[in-house]
Amino acid sequence: MSATPDETTADETAAVVCEQARSYAERGDLEAAADAFQRVLELGATGFRAQAALGLAAVREDAGDVQGAREADRVAMASGDPEYAPRAAYHLAISYEREGLRDEARSAWQAMADSGNEAYRPAGLVALAYLADEDGDFDAARARWQEVIDGGDPQYAPAAAVGLATRLTERGEPGAARKVLAAALDRHPDGPATGQLRTSVGIAHLEEAIAAFREAARGSDADTLPLVLELLARTLPLRGREEEAAETWQTGLHHDDPQVAAAVRARLRREFGTGTEAGIAEDSPEYWWEEFVETAVCAGTLPLLANEVFSALDLMYALVAAHRAETGDDLPEELEGLYEALDEAVLVPTDFAWGSKLQASVRERLRHAPPPQG
Repeated sequence: MSATPDETTADETAAVVCEQARSYAERGDLEAAADAFQRVLELGATGFRAQAALGLAAVREDAGDVQGAREADRVAMASGDPEYAPRAAYHLAISYEREGLRDEARSAWQAMADSGNEAYRPAGLVALAYLADEDGDFDAARARWQEVIDGGDPQYAPAAAVGLATRLTERGEPGAARKVLAAALDRHPDGPATGQLRTSVGIAHLEEAIAAFREAARGSDADTLPLVLELLARTLPLRGREEEAAETWQTGLHHDDPQVAAAVRARLRREFGTGTEAGIAEDSPEYWWEEFVETAVCAGTLPLLANEVFSALDLMYALVAAHRAETGDDLPEELEGLYEALDEAVLVPTDFAWGSKLQASVRERLRHAPPPQG
């Protein structure tokens, strides 16, 4: 059935006023834009009603009228328009989520998913999946993620695969997570989410390795256990699990079998060096600082320890160098030996890789230091 002259006139009027409203909004005249969109709604069931309602929701929100924006969103949703109804549902869902109104947001996301426009359904389902997951309903979340994955949307299916795989990994099912991700990669090998999918596959492999090392540690003999414990302790920090790594090292270091404990300690200290470069005899039984280094390696705090040591060394070196610079060469005979020792101390860092940086730091300190008081 063709449109009546009145309907045609109403649509033409609505189109003109909608364009005026958009122009007002682009110029920042939100009140005029809202009035224009409202006039379109007052024309009744035109082909621009849903578009005007969504436009009204946007300008009302920009003007700070949250409730008015939500009312306009509902008008657009009620129109059943295949394009603007799901877009209004999205706008409404985001509005509710900003205020933490989860139930209301869930209803809006569901309306978006059920709008009949398949272009918007995946986004609605992914949002519903995350809400269900946050509520502790993994089965419901998994069903929604899986539906999106099966749908094959190039944007949302990989995101759903990553979401599902992440939760599976956290639930101790890294093998299942890897299968989900591998299937997604097979289906979307060159999409924008390929990097994220491959990274998630790698994480799943890490979690599988951790699980395998844990299982191996339960049944390994004295020859194999030190290697297993080292692999586990060095892999756990890659997943942000430093406390578990420290516990793993300690398990080995305090093992009932002295052979295992010694072998784990040797693996822990493998990269400590000999200390001979600092002028300490190679046959020294142990250096006083090694317990601190060992503890730091166990706890994953070696960078913090190194920062503390270099900060202290920088200050000590600067104090010695500054004092020696002030005294010059005119020294009492009884102090010559002491100052010769200070001169030697200042030169100690020279042969280290970081020595030149330390000396440059001290020179900068001295350059900005106030002149000595005479």
